[in-house]
Amino acid sequence: MNTDEVLDIFREAGALLEGHFILSSGRRSSIFLQKALIFKNPVLTSKLCSALANKIMNSLDTKPDIIVAPAMGGVIPGYETARHMGLESIFVEREGGEFKLRRGFTLQKDQKVLMVEDIVTTGLSSRECIDSMNKTGATVIAGACLFDRSNGEADIGVPLISLAARKFPDHDPNELPEELLKIPAIKPGSRGLQ
Repeated sequence: MNTDEVLDIFREAGALLEGHFILSSGRRSSIFLQKALIFKNPVLTSKLCSALANKIMNSLDTKPDIIVAPAMGGVIPGYETARHMGLESIFVEREGGEFKLRRGFTLQKDQKVLMVEDIVTTGLSSRECIDSMNKTGATVIAGACLFDRSNGEADIGVPLISLAARKFPDHDPNELPEELLKIPAIKPGSRGLQ
C-alpha cells in the first residue's frame, strides 16, 4: 500500500480535513489527519494495520516480542497491528507528564519491543514512549506508524517504519501564511485536553 492509497482511505472515512488546524506540536497546518474517523471503522483500521504489519515484517531482521503504543492515539493501531503480527500489545499512559506502564503491564529486561504510533509529526510522543520503554530495561528495536507527516525527517531515536509518508506544510503560529490568517484555528487533536 502506498501513500496515495492510504490517503484515499483517509478521504473515504472523511478523515482528511482541510482548514486551519493547531497540531499537537503547536504548529499550524491547513491539513489534519483525523485518524479517529478511521479507527471507528474496524474494516478500514484492519486494512491499514494489516498493510503496516506486512511492511514491518518485511523491514525488520529481528522479530519483536511485543508491541507498545503511546495512549491515546497509538492504542488502536498498536493493538490491531499486533493482532496481524500474532503479538501481544500493551500501552503506556501519561502520569505526572511522563509515559509509564500502568494497569499491570510489564516488560522483561531485554524484551524486544516495537513501538507503534498512529501519526508521527515531530516524533515527540514516539521519543517519549521509547524513553519510557528504555527505563524498563527492554530493548526498543524500531518504531512504526500509519502516517509519517514529517516524510522521514522526524528522529525518534530508532528506525521508523511508516506505512505512508508525506510532508504537509506546517507553520510556526507567529509566521502564518495569509490564507491561514483568514480562517479561525481549531484544535481537533487530543493532546492537552483536560
